[in-house]
Amino acid sequence: MATWNSRGLRGSTLEELINRTNERYREQKLALIQKVPTPITPINIDKETRHITLAYFEQKSTVDYLGAVQGIPVCFDAKECAKKTFPLANVHPHQVAFMEDFEAQGGVAFLIIYFAAMEQFWYVPLRTLLRFWRRMEQGGRKSFLLEELTDAYLIEGGASTTLHYLPALQRDLNDRD
Repeated sequence: MATWNSRGLRGSTLEELINRTNERYREQKLALIQKVPTPITPINIDKETRHITLAYFEQKSTVDYLGAVQGIPVCFDAKECAKKTFPLANVHPHQVAFMEDFEAQGGVAFLIIYFAAMEQFWYVPLRTLLRFWRRMEQGGRKSFLLEELTDAYLIEGGASTTLHYLPALQRDLNDRD
């Protein structure tokens, strides 16, 4: 009989892992972060199962998560990629604009990226994303390499039941001072 010894997310999605983490943060009164639902308009609904079978997006969504950590407003998006290169096409211009506006109002914006090939989770501050974004806008690479990220923002212990990203947020805040 074969044994199952898979590694990584073990069937979970990145968002499910973040949702569990956010629930733990709420229980511990560390943070209150909510998943932002994507607004859709149903077109077809199966009358027997009452499931939506066809829908369209009402508007462009902003980011995946909004909330507060110890009184600090935060917003972030969760992204996954299969290789050591993250395509900037995975981030939409309206998301970058929203995150810039959010930080202009005193909040903290970032990405959490899961690099599946290395089974690594990274916190990417908006200022880092903007550096790669501006490079792309000036005709440079349309992606960035894992090696271009700062090791201090690697999220440790990611494949457990929670994805403890608050230490990386604290580093981000410290790096701003």
